Amino acid sequence: MKSALYLCLLFLGLQVQGQQQEQIHPSPEEKSQADVENLPHVKLAPSNADFAFKLYKQIRGELGDKNIFFSPLSISTAFAMLSLGARSSTLRDLHKGLAFNLTQMEEQEIHEGFQHILQMLNDPHREAQLNMGNTLFVDKKVELLQNFLDRVTNFYFAEAISSNFQNPPEAIKEINKYVETKTHGKIVDLVKSIDPETVMVLINYIYFKGAWERPFDESSTRDSDFFLDAKNSVKVKMMYEEDYFNVHRDEKLSCWVVEIPYKGNVTSFFVLPDEGAMKEVEDALLKETVSEWLRSFKKSEIYLDLPRFSVSSSFDVKSLLEKMGVTEVFSNRADLSGVAKNHLLKVSEAIHKATVDVRENGTEAAAVTLMRIMPMSLPFPPPPRITFNRPFLMMIIDKNTDGLLFLGKIVNPTAKED
Repeated sequence: MKSALYLCLLFLGLQVQGQQQEQIHPSPEEKSQADVENLPHVKLAPSNADFAFKLYKQIRGELGDKNIFFSPLSISTAFAMLSLGARSSTLRDLHKGLAFNLTQMEEQEIHEGFQHILQMLNDPHREAQLNMGNTLFVDKKVELLQNFLDRVTNFYFAEAISSNFQNPPEAIKEINKYVETKTHGKIVDLVKSIDPETVMVLINYIYFKGAWERPFDESSTRDSDFFLDAKNSVKVKMMYEEDYFNVHRDEKLSCWVVEIPYKGNVTSFFVLPDEGAMKEVEDALLKETVSEWLRSFKKSEIYLDLPRFSVSSSFDVKSLLEKMGVTEVFSNRADLSGVAKNHLLKVSEAIHKATVDVRENGTEAAAVTLMRIMPMSLPFPPPPRITFNRPFLMMIIDKNTDGLLFLGKIVNPTAKED
């Protein structure tokens, strides 16, 4: 009987706080366009985006009208790391499921791409607090193959921690304490039980705490209605800002797209479909669609209303990936012979939990009076008002890596967990 490799995938603790900060523009890279396009993390970005949107649509199909929030990069990183120990058809199954195109980049480049992503996300000089890491909790009776250990350490900066899974309460306590520490207390008591056959737990965590470049004025926040559907609404705290944002009106998909940047070269897209247009927008979620939005942004003055919200989501990643065609790694046909000595392994469970907290706090009280003196002219139409008072999509994107860190749909801002 195969031993179980309990694969635990976590995205934990996105907190958004506002602080006053002038917009920062990264200095241009002194490399030619061809050189940039050949960097492993740049070549990897389209595959990761394809996987993200494919997984989102699978989740949407199962959850329907519920909040969705997850880190596609966390999931793809964990399974890419595991693929270092996969062989034969199990390896091909993982590559296909993760949307890796081996005709455009070699297997070595895939892992080098993730290596570069991890290096850039964990850069201590970043203004945003952004941490991503990988850990293997390995039973004392298991000896990892040196080649696998060397490669997960080199490419994924993973640390291996010896554990005693024959003492489940102690192992659970150890893992949960680690998770709680890495997520700054955002996720507690994640692991409730451990199968006695478990010999390894693989964890990927990502934590982001970012400040808006321009915060919302807390004194402008007010109670407002958020419409769940045509008949039902909930009360939310609605934040308000009148400012210049990158904005695009997609007439084809009947939606507004607003970019709200953070300090530290991380940004967010908030997508507001017209009433009844959510499914059409979701169906069109592809890397090409997002690229078109990026190209079409125009800096415009708008009245922006955005709800303050805090939601969490939990997913059975094993079930989701099996329905997407990734099956072998979870079955008794799994070939993970490159992981450990004298153990036939399969992935018995893969879970993912994500939390997001969007608000306007973190600013000091201040006041300023400003008068703009300008010549009289014919009256201009007022700026458009974009009010996120119905279900919307959100993306958190790292500009350094073109990585889609987080992706979600907010259907009910008052629902804490789905």
